[in-house]
Amino acid sequence: MNSKKTIKYAKKYGSSEKMRKIVCEKAYSAYLCAEEVNKCSQDNTRESACREAKSGYFYALYADKCPRDDTRKAACLESWIGLDYVKDINKYPHEDTRNAAYQNPETAYRYALEIDKCPSENTRNAACKDFGYAYFYARDVDKCPRDDTREAACKESEYAYFYALDVDKCPKDNTREAACKVPTYAYLYAAEIDKCPRNDTREAACKNPNWACLYARDIDKCPQDDTRKGACQKADWAFFYAKYIDNKPTEETWLSVKGTKYETTYRKFFNKLTEE
Repeated sequence: MNSKKTIKYAKKYGSSEKMRKIVCEKAYSAYLCAEEVNKCSQDNTRESACREAKSGYFYALYADKCPRDDTRKAACLESWIGLDYVKDINKYPHEDTRNAAYQNPETAYRYALEIDKCPSENTRNAACKDFGYAYFYARDVDKCPRDDTREAACKESEYAYFYALDVDKCPKDNTREAACKVPTYAYLYAAEIDKCPRNDTREAACKNPNWACLYARDIDKCPQDDTRKGACQKADWAFFYAKYIDNKPTEETWLSVKGTKYETTYRKFFNKLTEE
């Protein structure tokens, strides 16, 4: 008889030492036996349940209904279960659960935010192993910029931009440099943080015809050779540039649309403009 069948049998006819021995072969079955059959905690079912993090957590929550060193140690085998243990059972910070949280940047961030409710060097160092949680830690826990969280956030363009926007609240060379690795964030950095054109953000934005056009329209607010060249990587954006930025045909935009489905539209639009 396997452990599941034994649980069903015991619930119907009552438990015995032999049945407990069978269900204790698996951690989750041991927890179920304590909660659903014995309806109390016992050393043998607890010991078996504590072989797995989830079962140790459930045992503490539903069978013991209180924290213990052994169930806490079991829950801390997995950082997420350790976090649930301290929230639902311990209800206060503990060194075991905090050490477990360090295993994962997200749980380290959430431990600092939800349990410690304050920053610490260890939770910050753990959060900084991931660029996203380095940004979240700075924004939500430290609530101020620091070199270490900024350096970690700058490993990814998106979070470098958000760090500058929400944490530094001003431009810095390292966040700008990181943002400029992706045209989208180069444009957004120029538009929302620098709030002015620069050669480096323009050059980065021009690697994509869409952002080259938007940079010319929204930031330069005038045509430039490099934004036009960037737009001309694709015929549709070349036509957009000619129509809305240059407001006239140019050799570069014409050569980009020539031989494409935009050639006729380009001709008609500018012939009409000339006639007017």
